[in-house]
Amino acid sequence: MPEESRGGPSRSFWSGAISFGLVNVQVEFYPANRSSSSSLRMVDEEGTPLRFQYVCPEHESAVPAEEIVRGYETEDGGFVLVTDEELEALQPEKTREIDLQEFVPRKQLDPAYFRRGYFLGPADGSKKAYALLAAVMEEEGLAGIATFVMRGTEYLVAIVADRGILRAETMRFAPEIRSPADVGLPELQEAAESSVAAISAAIRADTRDELDESELRDRYAERLEALVQEKREEGDLVDVPSEVSGARSEQKIIDLMAALKASIEGAGEERKGPQRAPSRAPLEDRTRDQLYERAKELDIPGRSKMTKDELIDAIARSA
Repeated sequence: MPEESRGGPSRSFWSGAISFGLVNVQVEFYPANRSSSSSLRMVDEEGTPLRFQYVCPEHESAVPAEEIVRGYETEDGGFVLVTDEELEALQPEKTREIDLQEFVPRKQLDPAYFRRGYFLGPADGSKKAYALLAAVMEEEGLAGIATFVMRGTEYLVAIVADRGILRAETMRFAPEIRSPADVGLPELQEAAESSVAAISAAIRADTRDELDESELRDRYAERLEALVQEKREEGDLVDVPSEVSGARSEQKIIDLMAALKASIEGAGEERKGPQRAPSRAPLEDRTRDQLYERAKELDIPGRSKMTKDELIDAIARSA
């Protein structure tokens, strides 16, 4: 699921309806998390960003995207090959409904099940229903267990209410959670009263009335940023080769011009009727996987068996 970028208000990236019984509340999803900006990329000693490739260990050569297929590994070490069309048939039905299946006491939800948090905002015309649902769930201390489909993937979520705001926490499935016995933790022994008293006193000494969120910071990221700034000030900076930088800038310009051209041609189609098919040029630099995903969005038949050139032609004709 999408992550929020740093800076500026976040925009809704998905909308749907919480549905149970006769209740239907239109909501919009907003990211409640943002990724850290402190990240390292793989480059060579001259500063050229490296590209990821799949390599065949037997022939020690990169495998073209059109020759890569998916396989399910079996217990005996073999693989069952699965086609894109077979995987498509397994995908859940597309829907904008958040199917709320049941309510459970919120305190019963183990945090180990939670993956990522999202805010649910009221869509236009649903503010009263949204506020009522949030108020009742918060007062009763309940969480709703629901499923919804986004971009071909079905998610399991817990919907909770906090200070009048609904949140959705994507959840792990039960088989993904280990028990203490699974990891070999020993059985607990009864502690002596003197030890309990000493631990209780130490805990009370460090207990605060509320959480200081300023302490919840990424100290490694802070040290990394300080190191990078220090090395920059010392002149320890490798410039990206001009031909690489220029190629990337040129690609951005091409992508922008292609988007503008598509937008203009799209507006022209509404006014003047069909136009000539778009150029192949903006599609040439995409991988086959990227082209396949675009063909999937356009619902182009037979796409799983097409070569890269065939996908480009089909997309250009359908765009």
